[in-house]
Amino acid sequence: MKNDELQDLFVLDPEIIYLNHAAVAPWPVRVQEAVCRFARENAREGSRHYPRWLATEQRLRERAARLLGVPGTEGIALVKNTSEGLSFVAFGLDWQAGDEVVIPAGEFPSNRIVWESLAPQGVKVREVELDFLQPEAALMAACGPATRLLSVSAVQYASGLRLDLARLGACCRERGILFCVDAIQWLGALPFDAVAAGADFVVADGHKWLLAPEGLGLFYCREALLDRLRLHEYGWHMVTEPGDFDRPDWAPAATARRFECGSPNMLGVHALDAALGLLLDVGLDRVAARIARRTDRLVAALADHDRYRLLSPRDPERRGGIVTFAPLTEPPEALFGRLQAAGVQCALRGGGVRFSPHFHTPMAQIDRVLELLQRRPTSRN
Repeated sequence: MKNDELQDLFVLDPEIIYLNHAAVAPWPVRVQEAVCRFARENAREGSRHYPRWLATEQRLRERAARLLGVPGTEGIALVKNTSEGLSFVAFGLDWQAGDEVVIPAGEFPSNRIVWESLAPQGVKVREVELDFLQPEAALMAACGPATRLLSVSAVQYASGLRLDLARLGACCRERGILFCVDAIQWLGALPFDAVAAGADFVVADGHKWLLAPEGLGLFYCREALLDRLRLHEYGWHMVTEPGDFDRPDWAPAATARRFECGSPNMLGVHALDAALGLLLDVGLDRVAARIARRTDRLVAALADHDRYRLLSPRDPERRGGIVTFAPLTEPPEALFGRLQAAGVQCALRGGGVRFSPHFHTPMAQIDRVLELLQRRPTSRN
């Protein structure tokens, strides 16, 4: 796929500069077509071709395995969202009073509330302030004898700080600590390897860098730990023989399908399958390199600017696809409002304005945004 073909994969309004993939991404044409095709088929023929839908679901699991860097699909479940996947871990483990969960400070609520909800069981949450130089050292230092689990966002949603997952995973293995990764700000933007990271659990929704609709995500559980997660949701789909409706006895599936209690989101399956197919066709190394060129341009312009303060790491090895900055002469809300009025889709996060371009974002639009940032706000009398 040639570079000049990549922008044709999207039909974004040319008046919009879309720098908000860390929130909700626009669908590629391939995803739009998959959704429309599925809708037309369902409207005309209902579930006549359900076996073909199941084949698409299996292909999605196989593509998810490639994306996650795991050897098979046995540890992969299709979930509603990141919070559901994290809840499988939080309420599946057998906690003891005094157990601790270590998380970075300033986490997105999904990776904080679920652990705080364990307080009635006597579980304590320890939040760790991170700097951009040695964030892993701070997290490892906070892990003590009572630490049962370390749960991190692979890329911090506000600052864009990228953690060294392999280093954290190795530390957890040495100390007998479970390692949980919220990869929603990583998957689809950077190559990922759950095995190399030593991750016990990985979860990510599909609507950000994966370029799919809201409502379907991925949950990975290391196979050796499947039986350690107590189940709280039951239904026809999570059993060993889901098609044998008259069978009186049942057992949970031996794979991570045991977490999928009921009927699958087949519309979401077709959309996410198309999205992952596109990313794998383009190539995650190529996706990451193109995102890096865009974030490098933004960081280079903002790092030493006399009117802005960079809130994201300068080091490209410490970044994902997020660049956050704060204006020095006005509230971030004022700058955000002007950018929105100029057609720039971005977000207010972490005390600043957050940009998150994807591989398809035209470099000309990056330059256009930087031109807008050079303009001084007009005073109103």
